[in-house]
Amino acid sequence: MRIGLLTEGGYPYASGETHAWCDRLVRGLTGHDFEVYELSGGSGAYAPGRDAARPRSGRRGARRGRAAVGRRERQRFAGHFADLAAAFCGPPGEAGHEADRFAAGLYGLADLARGTGALPELLRSETAVRVLEAACRAPGALPAARAAQVTDLLAVTEALDGALRPLSLDWYGDGAGGPYGDGRGALPGDAEGQGLGGVDLCHVTCGGPAALAGLLAKRFCGTPLLVTEYGVRLREHHLARATAALSSPVHALLAAFEGALATETYRTADLITPGNTRIRRWQERCGAPRDRLRTVYPGMDAGPFARVPDAAADDSKTLVWVGTVEPDKDLIGLLHAFAQVRAAEPDATLRIIGAPGAGPEAPAYLAHCRALAAQLFPDEAADAITVGENPVSFETIGDPGVARPTDAYEAGAVLVLSSVVGGFPRTLVEAMFCGRATVSTDVGAVCEVIGGTGLVVPPRNPRALADACTALLGDPERRARLGAAARARALELFTVEQNIAAFRGIYLELMSRAPVRHAERDVDGAPRPFARPAESRLPGSWAATGPSSAPKDRGHTPSWARPPAVPHDAGARVPAGAARTRGGDA
Repeated sequence: MRIGLLTEGGYPYASGETHAWCDRLVRGLTGHDFEVYELSGGSGAYAPGRDAARPRSGRRGARRGRAAVGRRERQRFAGHFADLAAAFCGPPGEAGHEADRFAAGLYGLADLARGTGALPELLRSETAVRVLEAACRAPGALPAARAAQVTDLLAVTEALDGALRPLSLDWYGDGAGGPYGDGRGALPGDAEGQGLGGVDLCHVTCGGPAALAGLLAKRFCGTPLLVTEYGVRLREHHLARATAALSSPVHALLAAFEGALATETYRTADLITPGNTRIRRWQERCGAPRDRLRTVYPGMDAGPFARVPDAAADDSKTLVWVGTVEPDKDLIGLLHAFAQVRAAEPDATLRIIGAPGAGPEAPAYLAHCRALAAQLFPDEAADAITVGENPVSFETIGDPGVARPTDAYEAGAVLVLSSVVGGFPRTLVEAMFCGRATVSTDVGAVCEVIGGTGLVVPPRNPRALADACTALLGDPERRARLGAAARARALELFTVEQNIAAFRGIYLELMSRAPVRHAERDVDGAPRPFARPAESRLPGSWAATGPSSAPKDRGHTPSWARPPAVPHDAGARVPAGAARTRGGDA
């Protein structure tokens, strides 16, 4: 099976969790041929260590040479863009009416882009600004949109130009010049140079512009679409703009557009796989049909953590906090809670293991936490708080005693999470792999992950956090039971193996529902599914591309039995299970 993996700058060029998950999927699902389509603002660079991948980047701008824009093209653009703009900033209508109008405008612009390379120019034209202004001034439009000035309209059209750039990429199987739009032709093995039209399934790893490419592949080529989200892309857009210097009309219009795009993505996808129930709720609010939602938890490598011995039912009184030190983790509340724990358990210690976050306020926050620890325990404070001398220690992975992440969990009797916001709690899962009892605040997917194998308290409640920690420190047998149950739950639900197995089944399920595609046809146009032998899809000297009968002379390999010649600059055929990448500017 050939999978088109659509990413948004996270793989294979950038590091991060999306990169790790995609890499595990590509390497774990052997037998499938992955083609990676990456959207970013730049061409990217080769990812070290990916010897199986052969990245190639698309050129900037439109999918073909820029064509002259005539009056008819401008009229078509104005009509389609008016439908798009009216759908996300106009008055509310009947149920589904806005979604239908948004889809009509979106796919109308895509059809225009297939016929001309001038769509980016049209999106930055005065026509686009005037059409958007008319939608904002229409009766019943969003209140913030009605206040939009010319500078706001220019900012919105510029943002829409970037968001709609996938409409102009040559990935959808109709154009001359190959999938790159630069005359280099198709990748070896592409079905007639069709790009996404030649794959069996499009798998989108996040919402936004990457999902837009999958929508067009389904619209133009009938390619089944699978959407996976391990973070709420719409929420990330909202949070990113919260700190940007944008006016209220720009905020409102961009939020409305992204919401409409998310709605169209969810209602068009054949299947949607959220990473947890919290993400699922966001998708349902955006119109995702419940019968097409299936939760697939992120896969984590359990090997190093599963080798940690179970926690002993002894008198250990060590609490461990592991993570990135930043204000959202509420270490201030944790320190106040630990002061109450010390009143009940004088031998208790707290190890805070983690480095400052990437935010500019993180180093100052860590310094404030150190000062608070010295203030709360004045009789034991020192300029440098170290293990064994004071009840609170501040450490990082690599320090003596915590050379590896597993050492942090092995050293503690109870893992504590004190966050006030969160998504999927990876630190909590690692502690569960290690068989450790946990106390966590109820944020993100904590309750869903922990099940009944740990204690969960409300966030920003030091008293509740202290009571839960004290209860576990005073009951070693309960700690041991919870830790064993936590390890069993984590190994069942959150391993790489279960994640890969889930997607293997989903791929087969979607393909079993899809109609026969890319089949040979007879003179009457009827499909001939078995006209092309399966061996022709395999690389190597046995891949016959001509007559199916074997040559009589075994000492000579005829021309039709040899692999097809590949130009030197076109790249070699990638084995099954490997990834090929194409890039484009979002």
